Amino acid sequence: MFLFFRNLMLGFLVLPTSAVASGTSLPGHELSILWSVPFAGILLTLSLAPLAIPKIWHSYYGRLSLGWALAALIPMTLFYGVEVMLYETLHTYLLHFIPFIILIGALYTISGGVKIDLHFPATPTTNTLLLLIASLIASLIGTTGAAMLFIRPLLVINKDRTYKTHTVIFFILLVCNIGGALTALGDPPLFLGFLNGIDFFWPTKALFLPFVLVSVPLLITYFVIDSIFAQKDINIRNSLQKSSTCLDKPETKSFKRLKLSGKRNLIFLAVAIASVLLSGLWKSTFSFSIFGISVGLESLTRDGLLLLMSWCSWTFGSKAARQDNHFTWEPLLEVARLFAAIFITAAPVIAILKAGENGSFKALMEMVTIDGAPANAMYFWLTGTLSAFLDNAPTYLVFFNMAGGDPAVLMGPLSQTLAALSTGAVFMGALTYIGNAPNFMVKSIAESKDVTMPGFFGYMIWSCGLLLPLFLILTFVLF
Repeated sequence: MFLFFRNLMLGFLVLPTSAVASGTSLPGHELSILWSVPFAGILLTLSLAPLAIPKIWHSYYGRLSLGWALAALIPMTLFYGVEVMLYETLHTYLLHFIPFIILIGALYTISGGVKIDLHFPATPTTNTLLLLIASLIASLIGTTGAAMLFIRPLLVINKDRTYKTHTVIFFILLVCNIGGALTALGDPPLFLGFLNGIDFFWPTKALFLPFVLVSVPLLITYFVIDSIFAQKDINIRNSLQKSSTCLDKPETKSFKRLKLSGKRNLIFLAVAIASVLLSGLWKSTFSFSIFGISVGLESLTRDGLLLLMSWCSWTFGSKAARQDNHFTWEPLLEVARLFAAIFITAAPVIAILKAGENGSFKALMEMVTIDGAPANAMYFWLTGTLSAFLDNAPTYLVFFNMAGGDPAVLMGPLSQTLAALSTGAVFMGALTYIGNAPNFMVKSIAESKDVTMPGFFGYMIWSCGLLLPLFLILTFVLF
């Protein structure tokens, strides 16, 4: 039975006659495109299961994700051996998933202990200003930190609005993604660039114009849409008031008040941000080697400080502020379980991409050059499209290296190429719920507050309809 299963899988995956691993890593040049099936499967499950089988999904999404992860790990073991499977798993987790989830978890935990108490009318002007402020702060504390800090007060001031799904969608577009474009700390791809020699404030100069060209039209569009829905809310309230036999006037609320609770967490947040910066500036000569994978002391120090700040926030932060925020671990656990499988199933896809013209995605690789020169528009669209479905950090790194990987050249003669792939990785993460981790976290928090959110494809109708025309403008104007 084992031999039959092995031969069946060999034929299905169209592997070469020799399926012996030539090294410890997965040989991307040998993999057929069918190795991407588990990755495509988890994406389809993520998009369809919440709609088709919502009860089963919410109860067993962890097990379903594990099933797809095993669908990637088992073929690795059968065809390339236990060593390759262990190397790919440890490499993915030690260098990508664990640091990723520690950073996301720290920002989620610390920001969850800060409560912004807003007493403002939920007018289109108020909502638009809040989206603008949160978007700008995203570049200072990261998209995850800004999303966790501002999504709850935004939902609170809009709790009496009938129509608020559109507000959360624009929040995901602006705060969870586009707002992180202006510093290396704003979004993981830009931080990877910083670790590879790109100046910390290079995005501030190079991506400022793309940021303006996309965020300003989005804010204007939101203001118009929210004004329409606000008027519908007024019409509904007027209709209910006319039909009511109660003569008492509705209770008026005290507006225009701002209160910040859990201020101690701002100290922990500052230390967390400093630890991330330190890991980029400090290059230690000491490192730990685990199964051939080198983990630097600066990375361990950063992750240790992030975990310490999370513990300090949970232990010494304001319990009242966290309770008022209705803080739960479920959104973080959901992201962790899903992305633990997504990172594993993405490993063969990333390996194929790294193989370049020798891999199954050769046609894609040939599209980023014209007569030997970089095709900036294609760097923008290919990096962005893959970032919308793959994790945008490793995707950015692949195209960063395809463009040469020399920070001096990429900030000099090829600055437009670096701007194109950076913009694509950061902006197009907004096209799907899985393009950037805060997207799914905000969706989960909104649903916990009884906000009806669209499914995977429903969200893409919104995101593509709003963003693709703006991306086309960027292409013609800049790339």
